[in-house]
Formats: sequence, C-alpha cells, structure tokens
Amino acid sequence: MVSIRAKIKARVEKFIEVDTTGYRRAILCIFVKLKKATVDEIHEKLTIKYNVSRNTVASMVGYIHSKLGILRSHKESYKTPIVYSLREEYVDLILKIVNPQAKKPAKSST
Repeated sequence: MVSIRAKIKARVEKFIEVDTTGYRRAILCIFVKLKKATVDEIHEKLTIKYNVSRNTVASMVGYIHSKLGILRSHKESYKTPIVYSLREEYVDLILKIVNPQAKKPAKSST
C-alpha cells in the first residue's frame, strides 16, 4: 500500500514537471520560505521576477491547496483574506523537490 506522503510526493513532482514558466516552482519556494501567505503576498513576491496576474496566482494556490494537499487555509472572518500555510509535515519533502541540490551534501574525496 502506498503511503499518503508518497502520493503527495508524486503529485508535487508531476505538478513541477509541467512547469514551463517557473511560476509553480517559485510559488512552492515562497511557501517554503514564508510558511504562511495570502494570495496577494505571493503575487507581490512573484511579480518581482515574473509578469503574472493575480488571478493566475490565485488559481495556482487554489490548485495546490485542493489537489496537492500540502497547504492549510485559514480565514479569520468573512472580511479578511484567506491565509495559506504550508503543512509542517511536508516542508522537507517540498524543499527536496524544488531544490534538488539540497537532497544530499556533497561528499569530499579525501
């Protein structure tokens, strides 16, 4: 039987595999760094490097939340924006996928 963690890893890898623009990897990197963010905060960070609309960012964050299962969402009241946070149990998994060099330290040949 395949574990939930293995299923999520496969989903995230497939999500990154079709990333032709770099937006998807960048959003995951933002979540790894910030841990919590709103769509507007992510859009602000992404527009520094990419020309991306807020609707595109909102769509990708919604997809990550609903389909990949690595985000939590919280809304204080109906007037406040939704705050998305990366689930702690998946931080290391996401970090390994978005930054493959971080998987293993380089071995020295002495």
